[in-house]
Amino acid sequence: MPRGELRIYLGAAPGVGKTYAMLEEAQRRAARGTDVVIGFVETHGRQHTAEMLGDLEQVPRRAMTYRGAEFTEMDLDAVLARRPEVAVVDELAHTNVPGSRHDKRWQDVQELLDAGIDVLSTVNVQHLESVNDVVAQITGTTQRETVPDEIVRAAEQVELVDMTPEALRRRMAHGNIYRPDKIDAALGNYFRVGNLTALRELALLWLADKVDEQLDRYRSQQGIAATWEARERVVVALTGGPEGETLIRRAARVAARSKGADLLAVHVARSDGLAGADPAQLARQRVLVESLGGTYHQVLGTDVPAALLDFAQGVNATQLVLGASRRGRLAQIFARGVGVTTTALSGSIDVHLVTHKQAGKGRRAAAVPAALSRRRRLLGFGLAVLGMPLLTVLLRTLPDLTLTNDILLFLAGVVGVALVGGVWPALVAALGGSLLLNWFFTPPYKTLTIAEADNLLALAVFVGVALAVSWIVDVAARRTREAARAAADAQTLAAVAGGVLRGERPLPALLDQLRETFGLRAVSVLELAEEASGRPQRAREERAWCVVASVGEQPACTPDGGETAVPVDERITVVLSGRRLEAADRRIVEAFAAQAAVALRQERLAEEAATARPLAAADRMRTALLAAVSHDLRTPLASAKAAVTSLRSHDIEFDEADRDELLETAEESLDRLARLVANLLDMSRLQAGVLGISATAVGLEDAVPLALDELGPAAATVGTDIPADLPAATADPGLLERVLVNVVANALRYSPPDQPPVITASAHAGQVELRVIDRGPGIPEEQWEHIFLPFQRLGDRDNQTGVGLGLALSRGLAEAMGGSITPETTPGGGLTMVLRLPAAAQTSSEGPPE
Repeated sequence: MPRGELRIYLGAAPGVGKTYAMLEEAQRRAARGTDVVIGFVETHGRQHTAEMLGDLEQVPRRAMTYRGAEFTEMDLDAVLARRPEVAVVDELAHTNVPGSRHDKRWQDVQELLDAGIDVLSTVNVQHLESVNDVVAQITGTTQRETVPDEIVRAAEQVELVDMTPEALRRRMAHGNIYRPDKIDAALGNYFRVGNLTALRELALLWLADKVDEQLDRYRSQQGIAATWEARERVVVALTGGPEGETLIRRAARVAARSKGADLLAVHVARSDGLAGADPAQLARQRVLVESLGGTYHQVLGTDVPAALLDFAQGVNATQLVLGASRRGRLAQIFARGVGVTTTALSGSIDVHLVTHKQAGKGRRAAAVPAALSRRRRLLGFGLAVLGMPLLTVLLRTLPDLTLTNDILLFLAGVVGVALVGGVWPALVAALGGSLLLNWFFTPPYKTLTIAEADNLLALAVFVGVALAVSWIVDVAARRTREAARAAADAQTLAAVAGGVLRGERPLPALLDQLRETFGLRAVSVLELAEEASGRPQRAREERAWCVVASVGEQPACTPDGGETAVPVDERITVVLSGRRLEAADRRIVEAFAAQAAVALRQERLAEEAATARPLAAADRMRTALLAAVSHDLRTPLASAKAAVTSLRSHDIEFDEADRDELLETAEESLDRLARLVANLLDMSRLQAGVLGISATAVGLEDAVPLALDELGPAAATVGTDIPADLPAATADPGLLERVLVNVVANALRYSPPDQPPVITASAHAGQVELRVIDRGPGIPEEQWEHIFLPFQRLGDRDNQTGVGLGLALSRGLAEAMGGSITPETTPGGGLTMVLRLPAAAQTSSEGPPE
């Protein structure tokens, strides 16, 4: 059975018209004779959306009960049994009611698609998993319902339903999105112009990435190698040389000229892995590329121009930035170089050859390490000096051998010397052997004169073959040593990277792994003071340097305090103590030093984020306060004003009962307003740390009735069970009453009418415990902490019953008095709030608890 096709309507925010556009498509398909049914569509009370449903067949929803409330969900089994050609399923990111077959609606959609049913659905950009945190940062609201990006990316069609922020706000103001009582709060918070503009850009960029994927897939399927300039993509080629930073900045400026252009850096590494660029340079250049918003890539290839162009064409690049050749003019005469060759083969890709300080100066010849150890070279010279004469003596005792045999035996001796000592001992052996062959075995004997041309040719061939074999042996030994070195470096890099990944703190893990790898006593990261930057004299002073991270014993405090100092940039230097490293080891350490600088920056960013987190939380709290209080302040004020205005009116005559009712309404409204303001002030004092506490011995048998009296008639049914011998608690009487009022009010709000809350008290281990027990719907244990967040009320979505400060304030007040509030599950169902306070008998004489 073929899998169904998914079409998604993507929007930047609620109200842009996703559901309307989806229903339009459903109506078009139905008009063409397609079997279309409505699996689930949420109109949110919008008239035009409801009208668009028209006469489309709707599969009845499934009614479900959860925690005493009735909900309706899409009846997946009914849709599957109906087997339409197209099912319309709104809100792809929706979370199903517990007890449904799947947790998420997108999982229902996947089952419909597997059954061969095409699906039309909708989703907002803020529900995409990849941008969920970005949306929370922009809007201050965390979307808990998300859908994995791969689900949306796998859709056959994704259509953007777009609307300008101004038009969307006009729709909101006209009441086409939310109810009138929510419009002001929405326009002042989530639906601000800045928020909507940012969300719109996120939606456009996300969809552009999906379009890029589709374009790449199409080009691959059709075998299209030519560049299609749908979007500017600038590729900069890095050799690992010092000119890399110049090229990267130049490429970044080229990319910045086009809005939305991509910057990619690529380094072509040798396929044999034996010769490569400076890893420290590449590490620093990678950091620079990523800091400029680009990406770093590495490919393998022996033909650099071909590898570069293959990569550029693979990413659909439009421009390629290369550095001018560093080779000298003489070298360029014999070979055109990478830049010229790439330009000639680039086709439709524009190539920029950027000049730099190293252009035309020639490549600095790298020091070639000896292929063999010093001991083997000395042994080779010894064999050359002693072995050739001994071989001559041996051959003189064998008179039946011809000159050809003598030459072959001498050649074998030269090869043996090359295998032991390398090219230079073999060269000595070859020259010495040729002289000995000429003197003792070539007529006329004991002279350097050669009588026959054949003998001269034989000796010449002997010398040539001996030198060639010696060179090949030496190169093979050098390659073997380079390969072993490359393998060791790779293992070191892997070990350090693994240590960083496994460590909870990347920088100390990196430094510790570096110390262990090279057997160092200590490794330290030093930072130059900002005022000393660019001042050499000041930088020599010890106090100008600060140790920002170190591992090991007696780490260096200045760059001169260790055996090896590796500067990362103008201010950061990594200093190694314990032993001086070889030049080859230093290259690897430089790469790790660059990574250490990155880890340091990441730690500082994390610290800055941690510092900013309380500020962000405070900002969210202020935002939530404004949104929530806007209604709760207006409601009692409006009620009190209406009552007073009615009493002052001369148009209507009120009897005594009506006057009393109006006065009671005004009094209740003002009392509610007073409690709200008191809670807000207390919460502000708690957060500022200036809440005054006057702790004394308080009997719960006196405090509980006072709290119930403040709650009025609603608390008349609350049961109490407080033992007469219960010890007094240490608390502030006023604050304790506030805590009890809030906790009992919360229990009353959720208790069934026929099962009122019950208050019990007991004493345990020097503490007085007071339990407020309700038989309401209860709260899952994983959500217990959520109910103590300010301006939150579990399950509420409309802020119609208060700002949700009660439990947050109660916990804060209890902790300020040295106590605590914790929730527990009531046996048989419900929630029990346990208030624990120090018993008065155990209060120290030094004063009340802080």
